[in-house]
Amino acid sequence: MTQEPLRGPDFGSYAPDEVGWLLTDLSHVDLEADIADREAAIQAGTAHYAESLPHEFQPDAAYRDLFEQVLQETAGVLATAVATVTDLLLAERGTDIVLASLARAGTPIGILMRRWARHRHGLDLPHLAVSIVRDRGIDAAAVGWLADHHPPSDIVFVDGWTGKGAITRELADALDDLARTGGPRCDPDLAVLADPGHCVRTFGTRDDFLIASACLNSTVSGLVSRTVLNDRLLAPGQFHGAKFYRDLAADDVSNHLLDTVSARFPAVTDDADERVATIRASDRTPDFRGWASVERIRAAFGISSVNFVKPGVGETTRVLLRRVPWRVLVRDPEDPALRHILALAAARGVPVETDPALAYACVGLIREADR
Repeated sequence: MTQEPLRGPDFGSYAPDEVGWLLTDLSHVDLEADIADREAAIQAGTAHYAESLPHEFQPDAAYRDLFEQVLQETAGVLATAVATVTDLLLAERGTDIVLASLARAGTPIGILMRRWARHRHGLDLPHLAVSIVRDRGIDAAAVGWLADHHPPSDIVFVDGWTGKGAITRELADALDDLARTGGPRCDPDLAVLADPGHCVRTFGTRDDFLIASACLNSTVSGLVSRTVLNDRLLAPGQFHGAKFYRDLAADDVSNHLLDTVSARFPAVTDDADERVATIRASDRTPDFRGWASVERIRAAFGISSVNFVKPGVGETTRVLLRRVPWRVLVRDPEDPALRHILALAAARGVPVETDPALAYACVGLIREADR
């Protein structure tokens, strides 16, 4: 089966040279389900979360204004983290790397890293987006395509942030399985902007800071849906699927975010250089300390599985945007980075509790079916 990357404007709103999506276009398929019904089916074990899509929650005008304010306030911090993780990679993996972002949260990060490499070093790094699904692994067909077109040792997997480390472990296990069964041997070291869970060794920061691209759904991710893995729709060997939401173009801020952050690049060079030197001189061994924190929260609230505990700003935002939230825990309700969290919680009627002992800035708890 011959497959080639999907590119804008035919798929997604990103420029065709900024990313190629190693995905199957399912835009014509009705995949959306009511969030509550979908959550019930997932928890009952009758459906996997990647088989369908949630109806995307579209925030009101007040929240979109808050997003813009957050973006302007945090663009410099985001630019510094982008510069730091990119230069760390170039120093340690060389200048021939190929960015493979985990669709979709990793994709705007991959584009920004590619832009920084061009801005600072004059490099034109290839960038492809691939799907990974919890409990199902990475898209083997997409990894195969990457290995057919680039040396496997040059492939660097990219994501936005770590929570408790589930995807980090999923990636390592899936790549191991591929190599053991005759597939390419790829480096499982995941590069992220923020690693508050101490799950990876290649990061821009380990602070639990707000990444503006986490504040919205497809309208900040090239108008592309979450990825889909559904055997009824995809043949063996076919790339995982996703949809292009053309109808949301009027609300699309994907390229606006990229341009706003990229405009800060000239101002962050010195800071990034210092951070790279500090990180390279430090002990970066992952200890997954965030997982232990999640286990303590699970036990304290009588939650049946850590899958219902989503730590960190990015993961909590996801819970509020596309799951059925039960409550939100915050370390400091006055933290400016949590304004969008508090706004979303208020809009959805979700209780917010303060816990000064949290290891993360906030944690989102998913409602279990029996609560």
